[in-house]
Amino acid sequence: MLIALPDGVEHAKRLAQRIECDLVIPELHQFPDGEVCVRIDRDALPSDVAIVGNLTHDSFLEVAFLAGTARDLGATRVGLIAPYLAYMRQDNRFRPGEGVTAQYFGKLVSSVVDWMATVDPHLHRYDSLTTVYSIPTTVVRSASSIAAWVSAEVTRPLLVGPDAESVQWVSAVAERCKAPFVILEKTRRGDRDVSVSAPDYAFDGHTPIIIDDIVSTGRTMLEATRQLRAAGSAPPMCIAIHAVFADAVGDELVAAGASGIVTCNTILHASNRICVADSLADAVRPLL
Repeated sequence: MLIALPDGVEHAKRLAQRIECDLVIPELHQFPDGEVCVRIDRDALPSDVAIVGNLTHDSFLEVAFLAGTARDLGATRVGLIAPYLAYMRQDNRFRPGEGVTAQYFGKLVSSVVDWMATVDPHLHRYDSLTTVYSIPTTVVRSASSIAAWVSAEVTRPLLVGPDAESVQWVSAVAERCKAPFVILEKTRRGDRDVSVSAPDYAFDGHTPIIIDDIVSTGRTMLEATRQLRAAGSAPPMCIAIHAVFADAVGDELVAAGASGIVTCNTILHASNRICVADSLADAVRPLL
């Protein structure tokens, strides 16, 4: 059985259809003082259940309360399917006194669920999620879904990674598209202060496709777009796996010379064009 968080209902519906399992949408009530109460409208649950939704904002408490309620109703194994895994970016102590929140969050999540599946987590300084999570984890790759979209939509793509971190996603998509790729260099001085190197590539009629895992403020994609256009490229298309969108990015990208931005549907957003439900369902089917 799947149990959907408020932001995970659409994900859960897609997965339940593909996995052919039951889906329950729990009741969540917030008291006037902000505290949360959960209710699952079932007399009993099967032994294996999974909560579906992204751990953003205050939803960790919802997951913890739903996992506890599920166990009270008979579940012996509770998993978490989080298409976007939050709290992976603060993976180091960059200034004295800072907390390494990726580690703390991993311990919290590992204390309330028995396993987790997620799509392309932000692994920069960690080799795998086992460095952060003590529970079994499954990483689902979006490369095949992105490659299918690029192959269908772009005639002569040139895949562009805006920084060294992006090579893992860009190279995987390039291999499936049988397309060339280039990786730029990025310098980050702050959340909204980023510079990207100029490309060293003869475009020769190729359409650049900038691929990154997360679009939040959009500064990295903006700077990459400006550098590509200054070097004489065709308007690049921007692709992000996770549509965080902390700022309004789309109009700025177009103004900078991009043809647009599309994202995978790990986080629901108007830019979603690439569906990862099949890959996610294939990965979690054996776990339920």
